Amino acid sequence: MRYLVTGSAGFLGANLALRLLADGHEVIGLDNYHSGTRANTAMLLKNPRFRFVEHDVVLPYDIPCDVVCNLACPASPPHYQRDPVYTLRISVLGTLHALENAERHKARMLQASTSEIYGDPLVHPQPETYLGNVNSTGPRACYDEGKRAAETLCADFTRLGRVDARLVRIFNTYGPQMRGDDGRVVTNFLLQAMSGQPLTVYGAGQQTRSFCYVDDLIEGFVRVLALPENHGPINLGNPNEFTMLQLAEEVQKLVGSSQPLRFEPLPTDDPKQRRPDIAKARRLLGGWEPQVQLAEGLGKTLAYFRKQASA
Repeated sequence: MRYLVTGSAGFLGANLALRLLADGHEVIGLDNYHSGTRANTAMLLKNPRFRFVEHDVVLPYDIPCDVVCNLACPASPPHYQRDPVYTLRISVLGTLHALENAERHKARMLQASTSEIYGDPLVHPQPETYLGNVNSTGPRACYDEGKRAAETLCADFTRLGRVDARLVRIFNTYGPQMRGDDGRVVTNFLLQAMSGQPLTVYGAGQQTRSFCYVDDLIEGFVRVLALPENHGPINLGNPNEFTMLQLAEEVQKLVGSSQPLRFEPLPTDDPKQRRPDIAKARRLLGGWEPQVQLAEGLGKTLAYFRKQASA
C-alpha cells in the first residue's frame, strides 16, 4: 500500500514511516521542516520505497495514496507557542487539506490527536468519553483547541461518509528521533543529566505524566488503521503514572548523575495529572498494551542522544 505521512520529518512521523517501510509499504513523506529535521528525512531516504515532498500543509496538495497519516503539527510547548497562530493554521487547515486529499483518492485516514484535548483534567484517568477541561484563551490553547477543531473536522467528514478518519489521542511519548531542543521533559532531563547540569523541575514536581515508548505507540497506530470499522477516538498511551520527581530520579540513576534538582515556577495551564484509560484500546486492538517499561525506554532514548552527540 501507499501511505502519505504528513509531518514525516518529525518525531512521530519519522518513526511511523520507519515502521511502514519495514512492513513493506511505499511511503511518501510531506513536511516543511517547521519543527521536523532534515536528518530524519535523510535517514528515511536511504530506503528506495520512501519519497519526500517538501510542502506546507496549510496549503492544499494532491498526492495519490491509499492511506493518509496526518501527523503534521508542532507538539511541544516551545515549538507550538513560538507561532501560535500558525500552529492553529496547521491543526485546522492542515487537517482539512489531509481530509480533502483522502477524499479525493478514496483513502483511509489516521489523525494524530492528543491527550491535550482533555486539558487539565478533572477526571482521572481520562477515558475517551471525558470532554475535557481546557482554557480556550491560555498560552497552550493554540495546540489544545487546534487539535479539538481537527477532531471535529474528522468526525464530520466521517459522519458525512466522505472519509473514514480514525482518531488516536496520543499521551506523552518519547524515544529516538526526538529533537534535543523540543522542551519535552524526557528530553530536558536526559540532556541535562548527560551534560552534568541540574535537572529542571517545574513546580514541586508532583504533577504526573504517563510515558509511552514510541514503538508501542506506533504499534497502536498500525492496529487502529487495520480495524474493519471506525470506532471513534481511541486513547493510546502507557497507563503507568510517574511524578516529575520520580522521572528525575529514574534519569539520574540511569545516567549516573548526582547533580541537584533546580525548581522553577509551574507554567500556566500545565496539567496537574495525565494518565490514559486504555480499556477501549485493549478491547479493540487485539489486547494492545505498551510493552516497553520506563527504565528500558529511557535507556534506549539515552543511547540515541549519546549517538547523536558523538556523530
